[in-house]
Parts: sequence; C-alpha cells; structure tokens
Amino acid sequence: MEFEQVIIHCKTLKSEVDKLGDSDGAKLKGLKARIFDFLSKAGGSNNTFLKQISSVSNSGTAYQKNVVSEVLSSFIAHMESGLVGGISPKRQAELDVVSDLLEQANSLLENAKVHPAAPAVLIGATLEEFLRTWIEEESLSLGGKKPGLDAYCKTLREQELITKQDVKDITAWSGIRNHAAHGEWSEVEDRSRIRLMLEGVNLFIRQRTA
Repeated sequence: MEFEQVIIHCKTLKSEVDKLGDSDGAKLKGLKARIFDFLSKAGGSNNTFLKQISSVSNSGTAYQKNVVSEVLSSFIAHMESGLVGGISPKRQAELDVVSDLLEQANSLLENAKVHPAAPAVLIGATLEEFLRTWIEEESLSLGGKKPGLDAYCKTLREQELITKQDVKDITAWSGIRNHAAHGEWSEVEDRSRIRLMLEGVNLFIRQRTA
C-alpha cells in the first residue's frame, strides 16, 4: 500500500470509529479487527499503536472508541511526519545498505573467477545485519544470548515475528555461511546452491519490508 493510500485508509477508519455510538459495541469489535489488520500491515505486527488499542480491550465501548480514535489520529501524525509505512529514516537507510550488499553478492556470484564461498559469506553477513537491525528497531532484548544469527533468530521467533519455517531456512543459510567462513570448500563449491541461498534471503527480506 502506497504512503498516500495508507493515510487515506487510516482517516477512513477513524471516521468510521467516530461515527459509532456508545452502544455500538459489536460494531466496534468488528471495526477493531479491521484496524488491527491494517496497523499490522502498515506499521509491523509489534508496533506501539497496536499495543495501545489492545490495552483497552476490556474497557467500556465509549472509552474504547475514544482511545481507538486517538490512536488512529496519532498514527496519521506519525505517518505524515515522514515515518513512511512505519519505517523510520534510520531503518530505511539500514535496509538500503542490506539491498546494496545483496547486489554485491549477486555480482560476485555471477563472476566465474570468484569462488562461491565469497558471496556465501557476504549473504550470511547481510542476513545477520538485517536481523540485528530488525531486533533493534523492535526494541527487543536478546535476554543474555550471544549476538549472532542464532540468537537473533530465536529472539524473533519468541516474539512470533518469524515462523518455524523461517527458523529452518535461517538455520540452513547460517550453516552454508559457516562452511564458507571456515574454509570448508567442498560444502560451498556448488554455485547453484549459493544462488538458491541468495534468492531465499532476498525473498525473506522483501516479504518483511514490503
């Protein structure tokens, strides 16, 4: 959804909330489901606005309606201040770096004179940086775990920001990166295998930044 469409849709939802009466509890419940879906897609599944709405779920209809309306107003202001799609300028810069690194990995993979281990290491490092900055953006704690792909993966899974299949994929990519980093050339000499790794990491990142 484009920036302008997000703003328009958010204002439409706020208008619907404001039109509800204090006795329209059932309608508010259905409308909140739509708002949750919208805010999750526009600002991420762990954003502050969702938490604010959730915090009043057991309150009266009139109070809930006022809170939801104010949260939507805040989200509109948040978006109009330049935090497009819930991504801060700092996070956008980090994602641009990740994209550039993956392009470099692709160039190395296309160069027959470069051993596939080189792009494998770069792809793994790029994935690790993406997960690290994602955790930082979400203000998550590693809980004493040593920083690295495994710790980042476990932390994101604990918050249900990634799936069990994502964990399996990340573990497999981490294994390939480790083979390359430790000079286990026979494990990373298949260029097509590294190509699949690149495509997988690319897809994983795109799906979480669209």
